[in-house]
Amino acid sequence: MRVAVHPLRRRAAVTAALAAALLVPASTVAAAPADQAGAERGRPDGAGSGTLPLRGLDLDALTIPELQERMDQRSLTSVQLTQAYLDRIDDLNDDLGAVLSVNPEALADAAASDKTRKRHQTRGPLEGIPVLLKDNVDTEQLPTTAGSRALLDSEPDDAVITQRLRDAGAIVLGKANLSEWANFRGAASTSGWSGVGGQTANPYVLDRNPCGSSSGSAVGVAASLAQVAIGTETDGSIVCPAGANGVVGVKPTLGLVSRTGIVPISAEQDTAGPMARHAIDAALTLEVLAGTDDEDAATAEIPADLTTDFADLELDALEGARIGVWTLSPEESAAVDDQTEAVFAAAVKQLEAAGATAVPVTLPYLEEVGAGETPALLAEFKRDLNAYLAATPGDHPTDLAGLIAFNEQDPVELAYFGQELFEQAQAATVPAEDPAIRETRDRIRTLARASIDEVLAQGAGPEDDLAAIVGLTNTPAWQTRYEYLDGEADAFVYSTSGPAAVAGYPNVTVPAGFAGPRETLPVGVSFIGTRWDDARILDIAADFEDQAAAREAPGYLPTVGADPQPDNPEPGT
Repeated sequence: MRVAVHPLRRRAAVTAALAAALLVPASTVAAAPADQAGAERGRPDGAGSGTLPLRGLDLDALTIPELQERMDQRSLTSVQLTQAYLDRIDDLNDDLGAVLSVNPEALADAAASDKTRKRHQTRGPLEGIPVLLKDNVDTEQLPTTAGSRALLDSEPDDAVITQRLRDAGAIVLGKANLSEWANFRGAASTSGWSGVGGQTANPYVLDRNPCGSSSGSAVGVAASLAQVAIGTETDGSIVCPAGANGVVGVKPTLGLVSRTGIVPISAEQDTAGPMARHAIDAALTLEVLAGTDDEDAATAEIPADLTTDFADLELDALEGARIGVWTLSPEESAAVDDQTEAVFAAAVKQLEAAGATAVPVTLPYLEEVGAGETPALLAEFKRDLNAYLAATPGDHPTDLAGLIAFNEQDPVELAYFGQELFEQAQAATVPAEDPAIRETRDRIRTLARASIDEVLAQGAGPEDDLAAIVGLTNTPAWQTRYEYLDGEADAFVYSTSGPAAVAGYPNVTVPAGFAGPRETLPVGVSFIGTRWDDARILDIAADFEDQAAAREAPGYLPTVGADPQPDNPEPGT
């Protein structure tokens, strides 16, 4: 398989890995006619905007409700829709590296869905809709690797959310590439790279990074390789790739969505969530994912009266709302480029034009939250990953120490960056044995929640409260580089993901515009709310999406040239 950067490395890694795993690689799917005009503009063959040749339907633009209407009217079948997405995977994935493997039963599942529809027995809002799963979400039809060659022979059952998707009629199309171990293996990892899948490319400019760790999920929906995808986030791994690839990303309240059967970093912060080209599609998918799970204690905290009809979106949610505008500090403003700041400023004006009142805010306690997050995660990672590995069938290492040993012997895993985080986690004491770690987690969670809740509670009365906080999701995607080849990796500049991630609060990102060279790279804005306020945050995000209409289909440009590389903080996990 091929990508714009280091093609020989990607070809060797992927060929060996897929052969060993007996996966069904994307290149085995029947090819659709190439988009010759797109190729002449420098796009990969067949790129376009996502056109379904048989029916003249634009996959990029169509929403799930529109697709359901066509399937109900018998002008479209799930088999045709699934085949169209498989064709696009075959056309584009060599350049994008977004899809690790294709479900060999996808078309049979689509045919069964069509029969269900003919009997007027549709199972849910995703009936017949193709979905990609990040490859840390267990799926019984395919190995779950977390991008690591050490897990190529894993044999998991379906995760709870995988089964919920199936029960709602969704077609599991395949597994999406990711930053290996969700960017929690090496201190200078490259986002979007895994030993199994190689490098995922940003579809807007192919030598730019997709951010991580839900890289393949974001690129998969941005490039119309699936209607929706599932990502996961510990801190930034849904919202950053969504922002960098011009799609909607929903990081739910922790506990709203089951984590059973998902490769963990930490049960204290991990959550799965939907990624889509349209807010309505993300909301419909969240309706399917949300719910209690006896195996995941966090879901027991879902309030009994919580509104879960997330797709009943109110597109006048901004009218009369007070929105806190997360203001950049002078140091942050110096690091963020002027074009990106201009996109954010324009987004604030669009909020005001929609009837919202913008209130400048800064969030307190963030330095202390940031200082405690990594030490807590290292200890929790050792605890939770060891438990996952021990419980997952298959021929693979059964604990973190075994993974470290595997990587030391593997010819691919440590070729481009190291495993310092693995080694630090292995040396850490687990929380049950270390009161200091438990105290750190309790303290940073309390401070992170206070950082949001104190800002939302403005003034003496409820009329002064803020409905949400809006912040800049991302700066333009950087050129993809590797620590051991280039002396640097992710040139990560700025993020607002931390407080909601550590607090376990909802965070929804929506495309807001473009910046970077020739204004080719997507920039998103994030809407953050308090615990269990997911429905209102989705309403606000959808209203902004409707007002801004900022998303454009990717252009698949080979390059737009280099830009200065700032210092790199740790990438999202």
